[in-house]
Amino acid sequence: MNTRIVVADESEARFYEMQGRAGALRLVLQLQDPKARMHDRDFKSDRPGRVFDHAAAPGQRHGAVGHHSAPGGQQSPREHETQLFARQIGAALEKEHAAKQFDRLVLIAGPRFLGSIRQQLHDSIHPLITAEIHKDLVHQSEAVIREHLQSAELG
Repeated sequence: MNTRIVVADESEARFYEMQGRAGALRLVLQLQDPKARMHDRDFKSDRPGRVFDHAAAPGQRHGAVGHHSAPGGQQSPREHETQLFARQIGAALEKEHAAKQFDRLVLIAGPRFLGSIRQQLHDSIHPLITAEIHKDLVHQSEAVIREHLQSAELG
């Protein structure tokens, strides 16, 4: 059995290969998204657009009508970038799965980002997930990752 282990956060993902249940970890792919470390203010160069509450009545000057900034939507630019990176991880996994490079999948990420990754996975990938570890371990050593893998039930 060939297991793919993805250790990720919003800005970095490392893909490891593990042969069998106790094989050595081998780094096979690393993805990075430097934009994920930016602040929301760094994504936009100007303020939101302006909208009027209603059109001015005939003969009324335009300045007499209330106006305010347009809502920016539910998702901040940083959250949008996080979703794009999760989609990139999902696409890489789909490509590897199509090339039959793994039989099982273990996802390791913080709880929020793990949910984002899960949403971006193709339906054919979901049955391959044998474990999920809800911890941000992307900046930890392979020894620490291995400890968490041993404590997880790898179906």
